[in-house]
Amino acid sequence: MLLAGDIGGTKTNLAIFSVEQGLHDPIMEATFPSGNYASLEAVVLEFFEQIKPQGFDPTTISRGSFGVAGPVMNGQATITNLPWVMDEAQLAATLHIPAVELLNDLESIASAVPFLEPGDVYTLNQGQPVPGGPMVVIAPGTGLGEAYLTWDGRHYRAHASEGGHTDFAPTNALEIGLLQYLQTKYNHVSYERVCSGIGIPNIYNYLRDSGQAEEPAWLAKKLVGLKDPTPIIITTALDDATACDICTTTLETFIDILARESGNMALNILASGGVYLGGGIPPRILAALKQGRFVVSFHRKGRFTEMLSKFPVHVILNPKVALLGAAYHGRNV
Repeated sequence: MLLAGDIGGTKTNLAIFSVEQGLHDPIMEATFPSGNYASLEAVVLEFFEQIKPQGFDPTTISRGSFGVAGPVMNGQATITNLPWVMDEAQLAATLHIPAVELLNDLESIASAVPFLEPGDVYTLNQGQPVPGGPMVVIAPGTGLGEAYLTWDGRHYRAHASEGGHTDFAPTNALEIGLLQYLQTKYNHVSYERVCSGIGIPNIYNYLRDSGQAEEPAWLAKKLVGLKDPTPIIITTALDDATACDICTTTLETFIDILARESGNMALNILASGGVYLGGGIPPRILAALKQGRFVVSFHRKGRFTEMLSKFPVHVILNPKVALLGAAYHGRNV
């Protein structure tokens, strides 16, 4: 038996998997509000108490694997917006699990990619996948996560990356203005500043403040006092019944930047095995991604346009991909 977890600042998803029965579907699963607990150990111990009455013996668990929304170094990890400090050795001792491993959440998502089933993805570009070819994962959610996979001769290995914090490179006049606008607000303008949940309001504010697009009074009233305006901006942009140029342009700009950074990643590691869009935003804007703008921008790499056209591009639809990835990683280690 294997215990897997997707550990975030808001919620913690835990599940028990049977290696013999397959890892795509857990045999037991529960979600906990992370902020209500003092530690990951406390969450797991409560989970154990919940599943004991169902006839499950936690001592049968031989390995624990946890994807963590934060950096993992020397077997230790912390989570943004949560005071937990996680340590592999301490977790193993407290939970009486012989082996425990922590991994970055994007590494966890990437670990699931080779095992995704047809219903877990939507294909934007079929391409011509090369067996054993490198693959990349780019995941715009609250922030921008990136990871990649390489073939070691037997199976794929996932590798964490902090590529979302590389310098944003504009490619047209609007984006040059966006970069200059954000340089007055931040010491460093990364792709995460323009290609994530925190990036969408940055694009919107630039369009409004620069006069590139007008903010309707009804929308301004809706956004007043909101800590996170991203959901309303996206919903308004996708609503065919609402004519809102500023939201539409915001989403189009976001898609262009996401496509080009996905293309950058694909070129960096020659992702002939495929490009996978993860995170919370791509499934929410799937209707817009289907319209072709993303693929056109993804392919636009000058002399390498033809090569990029052969790289498959998929949107990950399975909301439990990080949990599944933690399980697959735990099985393969």
